[in-house]
Amino acid sequence: MDASSISPSPQIIKIKILSKRIFINNRIRAREVRLIDETGKQLGVFNLTDALRKSREAGLDLIQVTERVDPPVCKILDYGKFAYQEKKKEKKQKQDRSGELKSVRLKFNISPHDLETRAKSAEKFLKKGYRVRIEMVLRGREKRLSDFAREKLAQFLKMLQELIPIKIEKDVQQAGKGLITIITKL
Repeated sequence: MDASSISPSPQIIKIKILSKRIFINNRIRAREVRLIDETGKQLGVFNLTDALRKSREAGLDLIQVTERVDPPVCKILDYGKFAYQEKKKEKKQKQDRSGELKSVRLKFNISPHDLETRAKSAEKFLKKGYRVRIEMVLRGREKRLSDFAREKLAQFLKMLQELIPIKIEKDVQQAGKGLITIITKL
């Protein structure tokens, strides 16, 4: 049997998967720890050996949750469940939608009621954390009436401002098919 066939223990592999370093059981370096049981009840400050004994009696692992305080906080938990919860938290943080873009298209001769409907859909996108691109499509002779189109777009933005506070990320610009602006939630 050579050194390449020896695999590390499963707990070491799990520690490497998580981005921050987590100390469990005998890897905890502190002499005293503030102990929290599996139900979330604070038990107080214990010697490390006593805390390890309590976790073994419960049939669970002793996990160091934070080291920023003195003594560090440790919980009696199942390591597998703890690692799963941490991965879920990291995944949720990665789902930040501030970079994603949703689009709302307006036409030159859009009715006031349709304008309100589009404002409500843009409000939903903004509340979910998306950036919203608003396009005012201009065709043919409508391109010559861009001032009127800008007024209509300003009316839409004012209507949206009444629903939710917005910040104009990119000012209204002339684009190939008409006018475009990008907004975010304030």
